[in-house]
Amino acid sequence: MGLTSSSPAGVLAIDAGNSKTDVAVVTAAGEVLATARGGGFRPPAVGVAAALDALADPVARAFAAAGVASVSHVSACLANADLPVEEEQLAAALRARGWGGSVTVRNDTFAILRAGVAEPRGVAVVCGAGINCVGMRPDGRTARFPAIGRISGDWGGGWGLAEEALWFAARAEDGRGEPTALSRDLPAHFGLPTMYALIEALHLEHIDHDRRHELTPVLFATAAGGDAVARSIVARLAEEVAVLATVALTRLDLLDEETPVLLGGSVLTAGHALLDDAVRDLLAARAPKADVRVVTASPVLGAALLGLDRLGAGTQAQERARGYWTG
Repeated sequence: MGLTSSSPAGVLAIDAGNSKTDVAVVTAAGEVLATARGGGFRPPAVGVAAALDALADPVARAFAAAGVASVSHVSACLANADLPVEEEQLAAALRARGWGGSVTVRNDTFAILRAGVAEPRGVAVVCGAGINCVGMRPDGRTARFPAIGRISGDWGGGWGLAEEALWFAARAEDGRGEPTALSRDLPAHFGLPTMYALIEALHLEHIDHDRRHELTPVLFATAAGGDAVARSIVARLAEEVAVLATVALTRLDLLDEETPVLLGGSVLTAGHALLDDAVRDLLAARAPKADVRVVTASPVLGAALLGLDRLGAGTQAQERARGYWTG
């Protein structure tokens, strides 16, 4: 049963990714009153105002279902909030919407981290469309990276892997690079005979640009089949994941303590044995006390738990909220 509009709920939890947004209205006791789903949150593409307008729809539906008009705290974990200055700008824009008495904005990687731990302590590496890593301690200390692409030293993510595979495949076909089955497997995915045909189709946009991400699973399948070039790309991704986690642990003085290291995002939760084994082997050598786990819980749970942390909610409230999403 929803609350009255004069009695605000505890938390509006928002997990807004590039492709979809999940929101939840949660009481301070951890009871989930309502949830809703909306489209992607992409301020760089449409502007902050338009992105928040799109966000307003699932929020309005969740509020209506919960029977509330506002909450005590808005806990928003947002894609494209990569820098603290962007988090501050988005927090100001959310405060202007009047959805809650206070607002905290974090990068969406923090939602995956918090969803996977019983307390706000650990490190998360997320590899989906892009790659990112964050860490946090209960005292509020955090470790993070800009994670805005090559200019901030990043490599990996589904888009990056697809482009890397295309690069090697193109060079293999025209003789500039070593042979690889990728030069056959990548065009075959789109029903094309050669890399030249695929290059032409991508360049002339006969194949939609957004479909390039479909090549990432092809890369992993080719690697699993034993192709040396494809395996080298997967090995490099494992190295990036291990480096990110190890550096974050070091920054937080957690390298020598038993600490959860959470793996999330579509690439790291897909069950690619070659990647999973390499990541675990590298972390076992460099951070032997890391407790490596794959996070499959909905990230909006993490946003809710961060909000409950802010309200000072106890363990019982947190477990009640967790139970809603994890059973």
